[in-house]
Amino acid sequence: MVDYPPFIGYYRTQKQQEVDLVLEDSRGHLVGIEVKKSASPSDHDFKGLRFLSTQTGKKFIRGVLLYTGAESVSFGANLHAVPISALWNLP
Repeated sequence: MVDYPPFIGYYRTQKQQEVDLVLEDSRGHLVGIEVKKSASPSDHDFKGLRFLSTQTGKKFIRGVLLYTGAESVSFGANLHAVPISALWNLP
């Protein structure tokens, strides 16, 4: 099976639920990415990712919040806050 590069888009509803980036692979699996300036992620920061998850069901694989803090933190099943600096600090 050939796995094509993911489609990159965003998600926004008429009621202003939104996710900054949505990646969809060739099988329809979705990863949502939010980017926040905050150094302290909150449950509210995941509002759009949770909405996307409920709307897409099993297609939703993971939601990632990139933020300016220093630690990776779980915010529930398949929802994670990850320091944006981690993008440059790969093992």
